[in-house]
Parts: sequence; structure tokens; C-alpha cells
Amino acid sequence: MNRKHADSGALLVTVFVFPGVRLLDVTGPIEVFTSANEFGGRYRLSVVSADGEEVRTAAGTRLGVDSAVGDVHGTSDVLVVPGGPDWERMIKDEELLGSVRTLDARARRTVSVCTGAFLLAAAGLLEGRRAATHWRHSQRLAQLFPAVRVEHDAIFVRDGKVTTSAGVSAGIDLSLAVVEEHSGAEVARAVAKDLVVFMQRPGGQSQFSVRARAPHTRQETLRRILDAVTEDPGADHTLAAMARGAGISARHITRSFRDELGTTPARYVEQVRLEAAQAMLETGDDPMTAIARRTGFGSPESLRRAFVRNLQVTPGAFRARFHTTGSGVRNTAHLR
Repeated sequence: MNRKHADSGALLVTVFVFPGVRLLDVTGPIEVFTSANEFGGRYRLSVVSADGEEVRTAAGTRLGVDSAVGDVHGTSDVLVVPGGPDWERMIKDEELLGSVRTLDARARRTVSVCTGAFLLAAAGLLEGRRAATHWRHSQRLAQLFPAVRVEHDAIFVRDGKVTTSAGVSAGIDLSLAVVEEHSGAEVARAVAKDLVVFMQRPGGQSQFSVRARAPHTRQETLRRILDAVTEDPGADHTLAAMARGAGISARHITRSFRDELGTTPARYVEQVRLEAAQAMLETGDDPMTAIARRTGFGSPESLRRAFVRNLQVTPGAFRARFHTTGSGVRNTAHLR
């Protein structure tokens, strides 16, 4: 830990760790807060585990700690609760949840990273609150904890003293926001530049989420409709065309989509087309006109509007962000 700013005026950030914790969930926030100390912030970090013993992360790395939960008697300005891939086991671990409750009671503010939201929810700390978690698990969070108002596309969400964030690296976004609140935008901006990350990440989680298959349904007729859309997003998938192909009424199709999937036929078609376009932008170099035509948007302008409306980024920006890591290319313009 960085002890240079361990004076009484520094803000205490307590990071709770446990066996199976995801390493970046822990180190991402720690890097933000310790880097802030180099640019005018004043933080002191304390890493604690339930018993005061080191823990082995999900990656196999050993993490040393400063103390046990039972030895924490002061008030933390920020409590960081990370997540881990084995969250389903963790939310049944009463000792683990008890540690979370104890630390939260001694914290002015509690934040979670990724599946850490499940720990907060299982500990009863998200009742009636808005929350976020990794896009892959957001539906499950909503199902397991119906009293939690899950915001599926948010990078992070603050509700009262609790802030929850999306997957893994979103803990950096959240920590930068905390630094900005404490120390101002200038310090947070300096940290973001130092770590070479966005001050504010463009777009929401939807830009990272591409479905691998059509959603489950118990209706065979609806399943055939869904399969037809996913197999050829560029075909005619108007409500009238769906009704003709399935041999049922448009009204029946609309009701089936609402009852089985919680959406409309038009909305579902747009999502499939959007995801098909995302895949083409990530893996190929086809021009926008070809992508728009093959995915059913018709024109580059319609494609652009759908991207901005759903993902808050343009197709061009999406391709630049996900098509390549830029390996072997020197490009420093965005760092200036």
C-alpha cells in the first residue's frame, strides 16, 4: 500500500478481499486512488480480509492484507467490495456476507465492482436501490433480487451511500468518479491521463453485449420466428411478414413477444440487426453501406441512428474501439 498520505486528513479507502476475488476488481480502484495522491488527492488505502490472512484471487495471485474485518474500528470514507467469478457460491457464504454488512456499517460510502453487487444485494444493502453489475449477469441480479432496480446498461449507478458498477474495468470508471467528487475534475482528469483511460467512458454496457443465440421461449411458433430473424437479419421482418411466414395473426405475434420476451417484434428485430452489425464491425472491413444493407438497416444513416440511440456511439467509433488493439501502430493523438 501507498503510505505517503496516511495522515489524519487523508480519506480512508477500505478494500475488502476474499478467496476467489477477481484481481482487477481490487487493483483497478487501488491504482486510481493511489495515483490520485500524486496529483493532489489525499487517500490512504487499507486492504482487509475476514480473518486478516492473505487471500488467493481467482487468477491464483496471492494478495496480502493489512488487517482483519474485526480489527476495523474506525470509519471508512469509501468501502470497496469487489466481485469474483464464483459469485453464486459467495452469496450463500454467511460469514462473507456478515463481513460486508460489518464494513458497510462503518463506511460513509460503499461501492461495488462487477459481481460485487451480488454480495451487496445478498447482504441486504441494495433493497429498493438502483444498481448495476456486469452486463452478462444483470438479468440474473434482477431475478434473484427483485427488490433491486437493476439498470442494465449503466457503467455505474449511485443511489444514496451505495454505488455499484459494471464489469471489472468499470471499477476504474467508478473510482475516477469518486476522486472527482472528493478532489475535483482536474485531479480526476490527471489520474485518467496517467492511467491512459477515459475520464468518462463513452456509451453504456450495451456496446459490449452481443447475444450468442435467440432468447429461450416455450412457444415453437415464436421460436421459428426468432430463428428466422437471427439467421438472416437483413430479410423482411416486418410484423406483416412475420405473420405471413408463421401463419398466425399479427396481434397474436405481438402478444407472444410481449408475454414471452417482454419486448415488441420491432424492438427485437432492431436488437438482432444491431448485434449483427456490431459483429461485422468488429471482425471485418466492409463499408457502412454494405453493413447497413446486409443487416437490414438499409442505409448508413439508419445504421448510425440505431447505434447512437442504443449504444450512444456511432458505428465508426464502435469499429475504432473494438476492431483492433492497434498493435504495431503508433497513435498518440488521443492522449494529448
